[in-house]
Amino acid sequence: MASAVSDVGELTGRFDLVVLDVARPELTVSDLIRRTITHGPVLVSADWPGRTGLMESILAGVRGCLSRQAEQDAVREAMRVTAQGGFYLCRRLADRLPEELSRGPAEEPGALAPREVETLRWIASGYTHSQIATRMGLSQATVNTYAKRIRAKLNAGNKAELTRRAIELGHLLPVEG
Repeated sequence: MASAVSDVGELTGRFDLVVLDVARPELTVSDLIRRTITHGPVLVSADWPGRTGLMESILAGVRGCLSRQAEQDAVREAMRVTAQGGFYLCRRLADRLPEELSRGPAEEPGALAPREVETLRWIASGYTHSQIATRMGLSQATVNTYAKRIRAKLNAGNKAELTRRAIELGHLLPVEG
């Protein structure tokens, strides 16, 4: 069975293979992968420009990485290997892997810092900035700054949008009281 969707949110159920074509995602690549991986093994097809995000994709759990310029035979092989539970890295990307490994993972643009993630969790759980400041041992001004940065990074205008983004990114987890 095959299915095509324009947004990861439209996926329902589990598949033998999910081919994710990454162009210019709204979410960071690793967040997009984390949302997709619950539906089956993920094979990512991308242009992989500059700091490719190759290591971030692998660390996020993809089972295959493929260049958009790959030949049809390579695409078929990548799909077969990935669907069977193996790991596939196309030749074009394999040549870049040593350089990626030597650099270590890059922080993706728009990625939240750990304290911003913690703040987002509290906001999405319904706490006021004053309550969050008390719980985190910070000043309310610091929490306000974190909230402002989070809104900018996630392109969210209000608490409802922040909560929606927290859910999408998997950050709305039970918070210890």
